[in-house]
Amino acid sequence: MVVRDAPAPAGGTTLEVLMVRRNLRSDFVGGAYVFPGGAVDPLDGGAEAEVFCAGRSDAEASTLLGVASGGLAYWVAVVRETFEEAGLLLADREDGPDLLAGDPGEEARFAAARAAVNAGTLRFLDLCREERLQLGVGDIHYFAHWITPRGAPRRFDTRFFVAAAPPGQIAAHDAGETIADVWISPHDALERHRAGEIEIIFPTIRNLQAIGRFASSVELLAAAARASSAVPTIEPRVVPDGNGMRIVLPGDPAYERSAVPDPGDGGARGDFNEAVRAVSMRANEEGPDAAPGPRPGEP
Repeated sequence: MVVRDAPAPAGGTTLEVLMVRRNLRSDFVGGAYVFPGGAVDPLDGGAEAEVFCAGRSDAEASTLLGVASGGLAYWVAVVRETFEEAGLLLADREDGPDLLAGDPGEEARFAAARAAVNAGTLRFLDLCREERLQLGVGDIHYFAHWITPRGAPRRFDTRFFVAAAPPGQIAAHDAGETIADVWISPHDALERHRAGEIEIIFPTIRNLQAIGRFASSVELLAAAARASSAVPTIEPRVVPDGNGMRIVLPGDPAYERSAVPDPGDGGARGDFNEAVRAVSMRANEEGPDAAPGPRPGEP
């Protein structure tokens, strides 16, 4: 979640987050608005990648994620995927001014490099070496951890992070995996979803609710930094009710007593997969106070 402060219509500023729209032909949630991101690549981790990281070691990253080692690869993937999908580079040059802040020659060079990285003809780490980049992993904060409910057609184990938009850089979708981009306040994104104007999946909705509690990116990032060592894992359950299926979260009364169908169990309903996908595309009716994540003023 790349965030910034933008002028508000009534004066002052408002928090905005960058969202991109997935290609309509995507296998998973085609057409939905999401945050830039993707899978961790094997080349995102290891000693070669760590050389380019500033402000966070692999040991520190792994402790935050609760893994034995290799945690820093998630932060490298954040930088790489944000560059690939949105054209923003969360990095600095070792001995130069801000990146992509108005130099036409540099912007053209990095646009060509981005196309090559997306095409697989240039390794992201080779770009880092050629341009003497230091990835700003110390300023990217671990924010949330969501696991797809059991029984879904495809399951994902997803970490969410939050970072400030790099000064002077201009976001642009890649016109491949993503077909549109927008800076939008969390409130407006949720309102447009409720009005049926844009599609947003359940974890994205809950993270929008969580960051929407904050008045500014500075306040959000400070709270995220403080809370990053205690991020809970959220694995929703999809359970039947009188009207079909509904999502329950850890802490909900129905969560612990719910019977979660197992796809390997012959007694599981044959339409469960489709029900999971359908209900995952809708927000429930709980307000933003129910959303996981740090809150303003929390220690």
